Amino acid sequence: PLFWQALQVTGNFVLISVPLKLFFGVALSLLLNLKVRGMDLYRTIFYIPAVISGVAVSLMWIWLLQPDTGVVNTLLALVGIEGPGWFWDPDWALFSVALMSVWSVGGSAIIYLAGLQNIPPHLYEAAKIDGAGAWQRFWRITIPLLTPTLFFQLVVEMIESFKVFTQAFVITKGGPLKATYFYLFYFYEEAFQNFNMGYASAPALTLMIITLT
Repeated sequence: PLFWQALQVTGNFVLISVPLKLFFGVALSLLLNLKVRGMDLYRTIFYIPAVISGVAVSLMWIWLLQPDTGVVNTLLALVGIEGPGWFWDPDWALFSVALMSVWSVGGSAIIYLAGLQNIPPHLYEAAKIDGAGAWQRFWRITIPLLTPTLFFQLVVEMIESFKVFTQAFVITKGGPLKATYFYLFYFYEEAFQNFNMGYASAPALTLMIITLT
C-alpha cells in the first residue's frame, strides 16, 4: 500500500510543480532577455538559487513558512489574512513543497533564455510592421519557436520532480499524514532504515522505467 501511496503523492507533485516551473521559467527568461542596464548581474542573481545546497534551501523555507512566526504568514497577517499551515498542514504540505521547487527556476530560465536568443529578430520586426501587438508576437512567434526548448525542459523537469527527496527528508519526514511521502523517501525508508535492500531494488527499478519512459 505504501508503494502506491508514494507513487500517487509523487505523481501529484509532478502535476503541480512542473507547470509552475515551466510558467515561471519562461516568464523569468522573458524578463532576463530585456535590454536593460546591469542585466548580466540580474542573470547571475537569479541563477544562484539553482546551485545552492538543497538542505540550506529547505532550512530557509522552514523559516519563511513557519505558521506562527514565519515571514510569509507575518506579512499576510499585516493585511488581515490568516496564513495556512504550509508544511505542517496536510492540505497545504504538498503545494508548499511544489512552491518551494520554483525557487530554483533560475537554472531553467537560462536555458529558455538561450532558446529566446536563437529566435531571429527579423521575425519580430516583420510582425511589428504587419501590426501585430506584443501578445500576438508572443503567441505566434515566441511560443512556436520556443517549443523544442519547452519540450526539453518538460522532460527534464518531470524527471527531476520524480526524484524529489531532500525537502521531505529535511522538512516533513514524509508527513503530515504522509502528505509528502514521496517515492524516493519511500525507497530511502525501505533501503536505509528497514534495510530491505532486496525489496528496495524493486522500487528503484520501477523508478528507472518511469524515468526512461
